Amino acid sequence: MNKVFLIGNLTRDPELTETSGGVSVCHFAIAVNRSYTSADGERQTDFFNVTAWRGLAENIARYTKKGSKVAVSGSVQIRNYEDNQGARRTVVDVIAQDVEFLTQRNANAGDDFYDAPAASEKPAPARKKPALEAFDDDGDIPF
Repeated sequence: MNKVFLIGNLTRDPELTETSGGVSVCHFAIAVNRSYTSADGERQTDFFNVTAWRGLAENIARYTKKGSKVAVSGSVQIRNYEDNQGARRTVVDVIAQDVEFLTQRNANAGDDFYDAPAASEKPAPARKKPALEAFDDDGDIPF
């Protein structure tokens, strides 16, 4: 089984592109803190490159930005290639199957999706609660 679950913060704004076939793809990276500290008291951090496809990619690009906290579930994909100097390189990517946005809406000021109403906007008027009327109950059950 190839399954990974990560919770971390975006290290840069997500990059949304399209394939030549018109399929949306989003690339982003997250920083994930380890649960322990090193001998000198510093917390270690791992960095993961993540790829999302189609509607999920579009939602990530629209609703997240650098610093946003996300939970990613997906699978690990390992690629090998040769760089310009002929050295063999290995790349580990996470292919996202589900991403949950964990940053509170008002914490992302500047995004259309997350913006609170402007101070000049009047809040909707409060609805009056209907007045309660006395109910004459003779104790009979109607069924």
